[in-house]
Amino acid sequence: MPTPRRRTGAIALTLTATLTALTALTASTPALGANPPYERVLNGTFDAGKSPWWSSGNTPSTATDGRLCAQVPAGTVNPWDSMIGQDDLPLEQGQPYMLRFEASASRAVRIRTVVQQASSPYPTVLNRTVDVATSAKTFEFTGTSPVTNSHGQVSFQAGGATEPYTLCLDNISVVGGVVPPGGFPDYGSPVRVNQLGYLTSGPKRATYVTTQSTALDWRLLDSGDKIVAGGKTQPYGPDAASGDHVQLIDFGDVRTRGTFRLAVGDDLSEPFEIGDRIYSGLRRDALEYFYNNRSGIEIEAEYVGPQYARAAGHLGVAPNKGDTSVPCLPGTCDHSLDVRGGWYDAGDHGKYVVNGALAAWQLLDLHERSAAHGDRGVALRIPESGNSVPDVLDEARWEVDFVLRMQVPPGRPFAGMVHHKIHDHKWTGLPLAPAADPQQRYLHPPSTAATLNLAAVGARCARVYASWDRRLSKRCLTAAEKAWDAARRHPALYAPDGGEGGGAYDDTKVTDEFSWAAAELFATTGKGFYKKFVTTTLKAADGFSWQETGGLADLALARAPHRLNPHDERELVRRISSVADAYLTHLGTQGYANPYKPADGEYVWGSNSGAANNAMILAIAADLTGRTSYRSAALESLDYLLGRNAVGLSFVTGYGERFSHNQHHRFWAHSLNPALPSPYPGSLAGGPNSGLQDPVAQRNLQGCAPAKCYVDEIGSYSTNEVAVNWNSALAWLTAYADQQS
Repeated sequence: MPTPRRRTGAIALTLTATLTALTALTASTPALGANPPYERVLNGTFDAGKSPWWSSGNTPSTATDGRLCAQVPAGTVNPWDSMIGQDDLPLEQGQPYMLRFEASASRAVRIRTVVQQASSPYPTVLNRTVDVATSAKTFEFTGTSPVTNSHGQVSFQAGGATEPYTLCLDNISVVGGVVPPGGFPDYGSPVRVNQLGYLTSGPKRATYVTTQSTALDWRLLDSGDKIVAGGKTQPYGPDAASGDHVQLIDFGDVRTRGTFRLAVGDDLSEPFEIGDRIYSGLRRDALEYFYNNRSGIEIEAEYVGPQYARAAGHLGVAPNKGDTSVPCLPGTCDHSLDVRGGWYDAGDHGKYVVNGALAAWQLLDLHERSAAHGDRGVALRIPESGNSVPDVLDEARWEVDFVLRMQVPPGRPFAGMVHHKIHDHKWTGLPLAPAADPQQRYLHPPSTAATLNLAAVGARCARVYASWDRRLSKRCLTAAEKAWDAARRHPALYAPDGGEGGGAYDDTKVTDEFSWAAAELFATTGKGFYKKFVTTTLKAADGFSWQETGGLADLALARAPHRLNPHDERELVRRISSVADAYLTHLGTQGYANPYKPADGEYVWGSNSGAANNAMILAIAADLTGRTSYRSAALESLDYLLGRNAVGLSFVTGYGERFSHNQHHRFWAHSLNPALPSPYPGSLAGGPNSGLQDPVAQRNLQGCAPAKCYVDEIGSYSTNEVAVNWNSALAWLTAYADQQS
């Protein structure tokens, strides 16, 4: 069974819960919003293209000349068999809504237009039949919402046609509701703490949001409200990333174990612990995320509990069309491969070499570091547990095996290269269990980046598994060296931008991948030939990510100092320490201490992984130098992820009083279907993203300060998705923290 949640109190309000509370308030406060009613549709004029409008897979549509035109097929039966629509419109119970739109068609037709909740039992605001002519006509309908829900939908249903035709729409508007877009965010207590807790021997700081500029009294209260410690806050001032005016609280001298709250005046923080092994549960859960997201195997209740159990996905069993014999994307090659296994990358069912290899590498590095420090790892609830191999290596192998399967076999064009990714031909909707995915899946063309990712992780695999599985170790090294040679022959095969049915993971700069792969091969084999290709170093501005792997060359060499002469080893430590110093500065110059501080101030997609990866670098610097300031900074970085941040929320499901629990995922979709589970405990949300690249974020977060560009809604994939390379960073960091007790 999953580890029990650390707290059983209130969790963060979803938009639906916020709407419910605010809608109830309107009974006595009719003028709650500043300018009600509000427009709820995005891009209804199609001046910005098609997004976020969608159409059924059998109904291709394009935005042309400021209108959306769809090719409606013949031969369907139900109106909903051919649709155009937009999701995630907020609905408020008892509020009127007006739908207005223009429509025309290539011949006279009858369609249906519906505004409703997008999930069962589909309570309806309005449902009207419309006669559409060849000349554009404006239609207008009104209805009252029977529910409060943030997952409303407007759709135009054209199924049942006997002959194909073209349907065009423009100037679509849905106006209604009194709660403004985004509602009124609930950031919890102004006393922001690590809601999981603090190590007895670690740093202990908090942030207090206040307009006051003078020092204030703070109190540390135990579970019986007895004052254990107290002192004065440290005025900080405006925090640029959040727009908050804050003060800091340092209670690092406290060594008493127990459950506590911080108080400033009448403001109380969420409860937290002070103790020695407070990260052991999260360490395990963060690693068990990967078993839950395995492809090609039944996820059994014995290991995850009945709510998370599911059938195996993508083993060639209908309705699946993969992954035991997957063809290439038409026109790109003429072979098929068995690419079963691996981890589903994020909220979708795609599997991507560049992201998955990085996540597997991080788990292998976690093991290598732990073993070097005498830590035997944690026992995971996975089928392989007890087989004499460390469980983290059993889990990493599931992805390594998949990456090896993606290599182009001998005798084929581009032999030795690695297919960039495999995913569905078209995007699927939410919710959808892996075993229910009906889409055809394709191998996408090989890329130099994916090939070098195999070379890098294959070299690390060869070294790490040498003591546990010599056959796998040899297989990994053989594949890695073949990949290296193939990449040298084809140094500029780039993954294209864009695409349908899966993420692009495009990358047109591969000097960093060449350097990382060379460093790993040199570290494993000791062959000086590879060392001359190590041309990149770790830089504070870049850190590392799936797209920026140059810094991993230094981290690879840090695991093999015996390969370096004394001068090169000293230079390596100096470079890593210099980057760690920059991250120390980042923590010390932000009101919410965070090693992630983008130069332009704009948070990016997956910003939480940036914080975790930078903290990993701090921890490695602490190992290399013994400096306690690096250790403290690595530990304090977890405070940000676990609640000491601008939204007052633990970004890790199940940990803290208020935590993310609606991450974007096709199976962990409880907010869309109550029969499905919420995300597994220990799942890290992507975090604030200034780009607002999804409709939910665009609808609810316009004008947000960078550190507040986050919403805990399943539809917000740009701020609230999960991903294997984000959880691998969390797993690495929590393993480090657990070892500091």
